[in-house]
Amino acid sequence: MAWKARMVARELVDPPFYRPQPLARVEATYRNLASGEDGDPGGAWSSEEVDGLQLWRLQRRQPSPGVVLLLHGFGDDRWGTSPALKWFPRLDAAIFTYRRRDDALRGDRPAPAVTFGVAESKDVVSIVHHLEASGIPRRRILLMGRSLGASVGLMALADLEREGLGPLAGLIWEGAPASSRSFAERLVRGPADRWWHVLAPPIGALASLAAGRMGGYDPADTDLLLRTGNLRYTTPSLCFLATQDRLAPPEIQRAVARRFATIQVMEVPTWHLHCAEVLGPAYAGTIQQAVDTWFPDATRGPEGPPAAR
Repeated sequence: MAWKARMVARELVDPPFYRPQPLARVEATYRNLASGEDGDPGGAWSSEEVDGLQLWRLQRRQPSPGVVLLLHGFGDDRWGTSPALKWFPRLDAAIFTYRRRDDALRGDRPAPAVTFGVAESKDVVSIVHHLEASGIPRRRILLMGRSLGASVGLMALADLEREGLGPLAGLIWEGAPASSRSFAERLVRGPADRWWHVLAPPIGALASLAAGRMGGYDPADTDLLLRTGNLRYTTPSLCFLATQDRLAPPEIQRAVARRFATIQVMEVPTWHLHCAEVLGPAYAGTIQQAVDTWFPDATRGPEGPPAAR
């Protein structure tokens, strides 16, 4: 059991299946996204340093009412998440890799541990503050995250709302793991090696504690219900909820959703991160309806003046 817990802990802090894409491929993908196709207008990329992070921003060719900050998931980086900007053809986009792990790995340097949202959510808060300082009002910033990106977004949003400076434009999320302990337990309950399943709860607990020591964080700080306790989100939200999700318990998703004053929950009878596949065009259509509600005009906002770039 100790051996299994160590293996799962290592997977939590350093996903064994993750390998950063070569920069040439990343740059080719970004050129394709900039050119636009299939109804996406494309735009122009720029990058800047923000508190040790590299932030990439896509500015649309026409004035935009705001920006979507795309948050990547477990074992992913800015390259893997960047195509999601096609779901937001009216908005500028911003994207970065938490803790700059991809650059570290490409440079054969020790990569910062994945902290299951503890450090990653602080990165998101820093980026939101930077966007505000660059002239984009908080109410013009939309977050989207799937899987670990959803948990990171929820944690970051909780910290941002506790600043008392008002809501963001919105949060779109799907498949947020409940905690590092919950996720570890569900990794043990995978489709293979079913004889481990009976030991999943103690292994998950041990693995999350070990991962916390490796990554220098408290596993309790990854618990969504604890991190969002006594909070009533004022930011509007759209949640895609896979009712057969093995990695992000649906009952926890519903509990977190109830903490939003304004939320639309789309329950889909499918597995983790398969909502878009099952819904087809309705997935992007639902996102666009939310964007149209949160950003009612492409050049003028609810307050009247033209949106800041």
